[in-house]
Amino acid sequence: MGVGQLFSESTLSKYVKSIRESPREVIFNRKLLLTTAVYAMSGMCITWDQGSSSVVPSLPGFSSAFGITSATNPKQVTNFISFVYLTAGVGSGISFFINDRVGRLWSLRLYFAIWIVGQLIATFSNGHLGALYTARFVSGLGIGPLTVTGPMSIVEIAPTEIRGLLTVWFSVIMLLSLTVSTLTVYACFLHVAPSHLQYQIVFFTPTIMCAIIIAASFFVYESPRWLMLVGREEEATETLEALRGLPRDHPRVASELSDIRLQIEGEHSKYGANGGLKSVMRETFMVPANLRRVQQSLVSYALAQLSGANSVTSYLVPILSLMGLGGETDRSLFLSSMYSMSKFFYTLIASFFFIDALGRRKSLFTGITIQMISDIYIGVYLKYKQAGPVSDAASQAAVAAIFIHGFGYAVGLLVLPYVFGAELWPNSIRSFGSALSQSFHWLFYFGLNRATPSILESMDNWGAFIFFAAWCFISLIYVFLAVPETAGLPVEHLDALFEGPWWQIRSTAKKHRQTITAREVDTEEGSIDRDEVAKAKGIDSI
Repeated sequence: MGVGQLFSESTLSKYVKSIRESPREVIFNRKLLLTTAVYAMSGMCITWDQGSSSVVPSLPGFSSAFGITSATNPKQVTNFISFVYLTAGVGSGISFFINDRVGRLWSLRLYFAIWIVGQLIATFSNGHLGALYTARFVSGLGIGPLTVTGPMSIVEIAPTEIRGLLTVWFSVIMLLSLTVSTLTVYACFLHVAPSHLQYQIVFFTPTIMCAIIIAASFFVYESPRWLMLVGREEEATETLEALRGLPRDHPRVASELSDIRLQIEGEHSKYGANGGLKSVMRETFMVPANLRRVQQSLVSYALAQLSGANSVTSYLVPILSLMGLGGETDRSLFLSSMYSMSKFFYTLIASFFFIDALGRRKSLFTGITIQMISDIYIGVYLKYKQAGPVSDAASQAAVAAIFIHGFGYAVGLLVLPYVFGAELWPNSIRSFGSALSQSFHWLFYFGLNRATPSILESMDNWGAFIFFAAWCFISLIYVFLAVPETAGLPVEHLDALFEGPWWQIRSTAKKHRQTITAREVDTEEGSIDRDEVAKAKGIDSI
């Protein structure tokens, strides 16, 4: 096989071909991109909290007001950092009872409003520790549901060809917010005198952006899949026309509407159309294919957390101190800001060059391997650092390893739950499945976040990173055996991947990708030839 043929059959080549063959109105659609941007902004709150809470105890004004005196002691700040994730898990679970009843846009507005209330309580807590913890609990009730609504809504509006690219916008906003939050804390440390105002700026600033997002949400589009799910078929059709930039009689739009309608009708005929909790739970846990989806989603979130990526972000300042690299407060804040900024750019790279271009599986293999190697190096470095002096070159390499670790996570295990986990659910249980998985995610995050200081202490610090590396290795095995390639497949066509045992899912996905075009053409009435149908659906012709 020549080099040219090898490239022409690569995932990247097929991705480029599908983009080129897709109607321009679908890919370069201003209404689609603006709507996606608004939904993606739901990723802002969680990482603003994550970034700011990890370093705001370094502000003298905060330490003096609340008695949380140092961010260099992990145990001292663990309650402040982790409490928000407890109610994030609760809020995520509760969101199911709201998302399918009021729609994606009104859910988005409600959750942003809840988070604003939490931030305002923190802003005006005036050194009262009870008020600060109350603010953390209220903020979590907004954060958790936002992480459910954002990725789910983007999956529901995105065209097949760029679904991964658009869904990862959520992660891009997460990392952008992480960067801005740490830079805000750093700026307050440098330019604001020690006082209540130091931390009030940090807590209040994002509420302005949240208010703007709520206002902008009145100028974008609801999910056509949700509209179809609640019986508003004409409105769903008009919305899909706007989001695709094509008329309803275009083969692309007509086919997508047909797929949505057939899946929802099929699910309703089997499990009922009332959408109640009992019927949804029966469909989720009593149908083997859906139970496999639950397993995939929960394992994905668990592996992402056990890799240590978010533990490093939340406790970056203490970890740098353990490595002998923290230095003064301004240096620690500066390194935290640079780490957050690097993760933002890494996620941009992942969104444009990995998720859809290389596919989900190759992105995962690449990122997890990089993260695992970084974990091992940091663990070995800490082992030797604790035994005696190490060279300057080794210390500089350890700093680099922290940043490379962030790149590996952005390309790999950040993709697994937020992109793959969001797109695998069928329409009728997407809200429940997303709420269930995010609830598990944040409760698991809460437990691991609180346990991180104990893990570091009990494993002599260096052993914790070997522990994280071991979970990365397990993740590689899991991805190889159980994670299918979903890039390029319409969300309504993912059902077939979960019909067999989990250990057959990879081969099932491969076979399905080879036959999906022929099966779709066979359902046509003969008015459109094979290549036209394949082109309209964004799938290579056969």
